Amino acid sequence: MSDLSAVKAALKSQQIETPSWAYGNSGTRFKVFTQAGVPRDPYEKLDDAARVHAATGAAPVVALHIPWDRVDDYAALARYAEERGLRLGAINSNVFQDDDYKLGSVTNPDPRVRRKAVAHLLECVDIMDATGSRDLKLWFSDGTNYPGQDDVVARQDRLAEALAEVYGRLGEGQRMLLEYKLFEPAFYTTDVPDWGTAYAHCLRLGDKAQVVVDTGHHAPGTNIEFIVAFLLREQKLGGFDFNSRFYADDDLMVGAADPFQLFRIMHEVAKNGGLAPEAGVAFMLDQCHNIEAKIPAIIRSVMNVQEATAKALLIDAQALASAQRSGDVLEANAVLMDAFNTDVRPLLREVREELGIDPDPVAAHRASGWQERIAAERVGGTQAGWGA
Repeated sequence: MSDLSAVKAALKSQQIETPSWAYGNSGTRFKVFTQAGVPRDPYEKLDDAARVHAATGAAPVVALHIPWDRVDDYAALARYAEERGLRLGAINSNVFQDDDYKLGSVTNPDPRVRRKAVAHLLECVDIMDATGSRDLKLWFSDGTNYPGQDDVVARQDRLAEALAEVYGRLGEGQRMLLEYKLFEPAFYTTDVPDWGTAYAHCLRLGDKAQVVVDTGHHAPGTNIEFIVAFLLREQKLGGFDFNSRFYADDDLMVGAADPFQLFRIMHEVAKNGGLAPEAGVAFMLDQCHNIEAKIPAIIRSVMNVQEATAKALLIDAQALASAQRSGDVLEANAVLMDAFNTDVRPLLREVREELGIDPDPVAAHRASGWQERIAAERVGGTQAGWGA
C-alpha cells in the first residue's frame, strides 16, 4: 500500500486491545513489585485504559482476566467501559492458579479436576454473554515434567473433549481463541506447545475456533511471520498477544527486543488482509510491566505496534511483486528494507493531529497529571496484581 491517504486511513482505523492485568502490579517468579496508584479493581483498570486510548486514539478495547477481574455485575462493568469510550474484549480464563491444577486442568488424569476446569471455562462464556465480548481466550499451563508421568495421547484426548464441550456452548458471533506456549511451567511436555497443535484442535472444532499467536512463546529463531502468514491463509488467525523476549517468555514491551521482527509480522498481516475488520484479527498486548510505569509503558507499546504497521503499509507492493516475479533477490529485500528504514514518526504525528489528539502521546499523558492524581487518590485497599 503506497497511497498515503490509504495508509493514514488504515492507521486511523487500527485498534489495539490492552490487557487489564498490565495495569496491575506484576513481576517475575521471584518478586512482584508494587507501584503507587495501581488500580484496586477492574473499574480503576478501565479508568487507566481510558487514558491510554485518549493518548493514542488506538486502544478502545480492554481484555479481562477471570478471576482477576471478577465483579458482581458484568453488564454494569461493560456499561462503565462504554461510558469511557471503551468496550470489553477477550475474556481470558485462568486454569493455572489453583492447587487442583498441579497435574493439569482440562488434561488432568482426575475427572473431578477436569470437570472443575471446564466449569470455569463455561463460566467465562457466561461472562461473555453479559459483557458482549466476542472472544474466549484459552491458555493452558497443562503438561508434564517427567517422562512417563502421564499418557501424552490420553492428555490430547482429554483436551479435545474439553474444547469440544466449551465450543458447543459458544453463542452467535462468539469465538474460541486457543493460545500455545513452547514450555513453562511444564518442562517435559506441554499439551499445547506450538501453533501446529493449536491449529489441529481448532481445525477439528470448526469455524469458531482460531489460533492466538503470542510473540514470546516460541523457540529462539522461530520464523513467526511464516506462522502468521500460514494461519491467515487458512483463516485461522484469531489474534495476537504482542510482547517481546530476549531469552524466554519475558513479556517485555512489544518491539523492544526486535523491532524488525514486529515489522515482518505486520507486513504479513497487512499483505494478507489481516488489518481489515472482517478478518477479525485481535491485536492484543500481553505484557508484564514489572519495573516500568504501567500506563506510559502501555502507551509506548501501542505506539510501537503503530510504527511497525505504518512501515508495513509503506512497502511498495508493486515493486516488491515485480522483484519477486523476476527473481531479483536483492531488490526484493531492498524494497522491504527501504520501508523498514523509513522514519514513520512524522506520519503518525500527522495521523494523531488529524484525529484531534496530541501528536506526542507519552508527553501528553505525562502533562495530564493523571499519575499524580491516582497516586494521591488510590490509597488503601488492595492493589490489583497477579492473582488478584
